[in-house]
Amino acid sequence: MEEALKILEQLLREDGKGFVCLTGVHGIMEARRDRSLLQTLNRAFLCLPDGMPTVWVGHLQGHRSMRRVYGPDFMLQFCARSEMRGDRHFLYGGNRGVAEKLKDRLEAIFPFIKIVGTYTPPFRKLTADEESELAGLIDRSSPDVIWVGLSTPKQERFMAQHVDRFNTKLLIGVGAAFDINAGLLRDAPDWVKSCGLQWLDRLLREPRRLWKRYLQNNPSFLINITLQISGIRRFKLD
Repeated sequence: MEEALKILEQLLREDGKGFVCLTGVHGIMEARRDRSLLQTLNRAFLCLPDGMPTVWVGHLQGHRSMRRVYGPDFMLQFCARSEMRGDRHFLYGGNRGVAEKLKDRLEAIFPFIKIVGTYTPPFRKLTADEESELAGLIDRSSPDVIWVGLSTPKQERFMAQHVDRFNTKLLIGVGAAFDINAGLLRDAPDWVKSCGLQWLDRLLREPRRLWKRYLQNNPSFLINITLQISGIRRFKLD
């Protein structure tokens, strides 16, 4: 977490440009099935481990210092550190009213934070007029950071498609962090997260929406990572 924050702070200081993906088992398995998503993850300025299983695999592969970068915590730590730097933030995503609630919550926690705009997109693809409206809004507000709160792989594709179009330095996809940090979705207890069981906590609370994601991706991840670590099969990363 600390290393990722420092790298992004350097990008902002140097007027760089890029997007950041926080990826767990779901994102990895979606990328296994969708080559365009794999290429998008490979294009990211940073692709960070947002899940304990990915951290454990990293440890098995020799990356002993690897730690989880959990979206909601990462967002709060980034905002805390950027408050005094004067970074300008834009919130894109969530259901109707979520971005505004998140803005209010962040401004209550960080009194000096600069949140210069919010936008709630429709569930469908943006029309040409909506794309133009959004680009104009971002151009006028000139944020340093756009936080993207959509589901995977929607947010990854959105960032890859717009990173060069928008007047901003950095896009960061944080998914459910919008709902959690806005106080609309209960976060899992720390012990559940450290045990790698956050997926089960979310599944029990949203079974109708999430059952397919977890019951399909988790067993497939276990099988594929076992094959890779054992050396039986190697997977291409591009």
